[in-house]
Amino acid sequence: MNKQYLNEEFQTIIQPILENKEFRKTKEKCHHGINRFEHLQRVSYYSYLITKTLRLNYKETTRAALLHDFFLDETENESSIKALQNHPNYALENARKYYQLTDREEDIIKTHMFPVTFRPPKYLESWIVDIVDDVAGMYEKYKSSCNEVKAACTFLVIFFINIIQK
Repeated sequence: MNKQYLNEEFQTIIQPILENKEFRKTKEKCHHGINRFEHLQRVSYYSYLITKTLRLNYKETTRAALLHDFFLDETENESSIKALQNHPNYALENARKYYQLTDREEDIIKTHMFPVTFRPPKYLESWIVDIVDDVAGMYEKYKSSCNEVKAACTFLVIFFINIIQK
């Protein structure tokens, strides 16, 4: 377990998902040069921090962010663009098998690839996970420092909130 994710409240929110045998299989899947399990924890943790700070629905956001890429081999025979477009649906289908999801959680999972999937998010929390996922993916691919990831996530979320509120 990464030390930065030892926040007790964060751990309480994600623990039921981490205990799922199928979800733990994400540890075996490569994603952005690391395993998918690590990526999911990173996106969930930073989404948790941002939404809690903004006094949004951080519990649902944290859960959905942890489930946003909960797919295993479903995209193996698809082109990379089709895999990018379809994997949110596979993740949502898998998440529904094991958990009762709220409308917000479902929206976060199915819209986290906007604009690739053409479906814009309905909730501010969905936009946040979409942005955090993009920044985390860049971090994982290019190995920037964690401080750069925090700064980029914060900047993008604040920038986007200002645009939405106008």
